[in-house]
Amino acid sequence: MTERLVVVGVGMASGRMLEHLFEVDMDRFNVTLLRAEPRGSSGRIMLSSVLAGEKTFAEIITHDADWYADHKVACRFGETITRIDRKVKVVYSACGETPYDQLLIATGSAPFIIPIAGKELPGVMAFRDLDDVQTMVAAAEKANVNAVIIGGGLLGLEAAAALWLRGVNVGVLHLMGHLMERQLDPAAGCLLQKELEGRGIRIHCEAQTKAILRDGQAGAVLLEDGTIYPADIVVMAVGIRPEVRIATDARLYVERGIVVDDRMFTSDPDILAVGECCEHRNI
Repeated sequence: MTERLVVVGVGMASGRMLEHLFEVDMDRFNVTLLRAEPRGSSGRIMLSSVLAGEKTFAEIITHDADWYADHKVACRFGETITRIDRKVKVVYSACGETPYDQLLIATGSAPFIIPIAGKELPGVMAFRDLDDVQTMVAAAEKANVNAVIIGGGLLGLEAAAALWLRGVNVGVLHLMGHLMERQLDPAAGCLLQKELEGRGIRIHCEAQTKAILRDGQAGAVLLEDGTIYPADIVVMAVGIRPEVRIATDARLYVERGIVVDDRMFTSDPDILAVGECCEHRNI
C-alpha cells in the first residue's frame, strides 16, 4: 500500500532526501510538499552569486516544476503551516488538513536579528532568501549607496563582496577580534582583512553595534564607542537559529534544535526531521 509522506519545508536537505528516496523506491510514497514561501527549492548557498550578478535565480533552482511533476510530488507553496496534530496524524495549514503516514520536518533555520534599537527600520534586512537579495539589488542600483554588513563571518563577507561588485560603498562590522574566527586563526584573519580593505571594503573588528538610525532618507549605524557609519541599507549576518516552532508546538523533543536519532527520527516514531532545524548528538 502506498504511504502518505508529507514534507514541511522545501530546501536543500529535504530535496536531497527526496532524491535518495526516489532512487530507492519510486512508488512507496505519495509525497506532498508544504512550504510557506511562494517558491520551490534553490541552492541557498549560491544566493551570493545571484546578489553579485554572476548567476540568475533560475540558475540556482535545484528542483524545478518539471522535476516535481516527473516524480508525482504534490507541491503546495505559499501555504503557511499552522500546527501538527500527532494523535490523528494531520498537518493543518492555511488551506486545510493534510493527513500523513510519515511526516518530515525540514523547516531549516531563521536569521538571528540583533535586538537593538532600529532593527525594524526600512532598509534593515537579513541575507537569507531571494526577497533579501532583490531588496539589496534594488538598493544597489541607486548612486553612491552605503551598505553596512553586521557580521564578519562567511555569509556577511559574501554579502559584502557581492555588493562591492555592484559598486556599493561597503563597511563590515564584526564583534570579534578578527574576521571568520570560526574558520581562521588571527594571522589568517588579518590577511583576509587586508585583502578586503585593498578592494575598498571597510572593516571594523571588535565593533559593538548600539543602534540603527534613520532621519528621512539618510541612515546610519551607531557603535557603542560613538562611531557612526552611514548606511542606506543594513544587512544582518550574525548567525542563524533552528526553526523549531512547529515542532515545539507539537510537543516533540526540542532542545536547541529538533532532537533526532541516527536515523533522523524525532521523539515521535512517525516524524522525522532533516537539515538545519535538527540537533543530533548535541550538535
